[in-house]
Amino acid sequence: MVFNRGEGDEAVKRKGIPRWFKEWVPSLLITLAVSFTFNTFVAQGMRVPTGSMLPTIQLEDKLLVEKMVALTDFQFGDVVVFYPPLPDKKDERFVKRLVGLPGDTIEVKAGTLYRNGLAVVEPYVKETMTYTFGPIEVPQDQYIFLGDNRNESLDAHLWPTPFVDKSQLVGKVMFRYFPFDQMGALDGLN
Repeated sequence: MVFNRGEGDEAVKRKGIPRWFKEWVPSLLITLAVSFTFNTFVAQGMRVPTGSMLPTIQLEDKLLVEKMVALTDFQFGDVVVFYPPLPDKKDERFVKRLVGLPGDTIEVKAGTLYRNGLAVVEPYVKETMTYTFGPIEVPQDQYIFLGDNRNESLDAHLWPTPFVDKSQLVGKVMFRYFPFDQMGALDGLN
């Protein structure tokens, strides 16, 4: 078979498109699948839209959230992302400090948080609390969260039920990645 110059160039172009397709599309699909899996199950970036965690987390900070809840050992003082027990905000993600683990008795009185009858020193709290709360015992597979900006935070002390079920936890905040000059572990994390 003989091609003149124009036909040969066109034949090469037709062969080049499938070769490019075969070389790049599988790599792109694998990259998308790995990215989706990582973002869904391992870790995810999150922008903070409110001041409920001031001064620890500023408005518009971007945080990396570790999402492997089943493998995470949540501790008192962790900063956690979760879906709140509020019907009108059930699709919003909140970020607050974990102050009550299953079995704990939590109380706020005279501006101080008490955990299992002992006053807790909380250097990350913006100002002394002006409300009372509890005492309340945290049920199995439930948690209590308060913002660091306690008097201005929509958190457990204001919710109809103060508990967040384990199934509603998204993950633990690992570090701040934006703004760049604040990158690293959050001040006040245990």
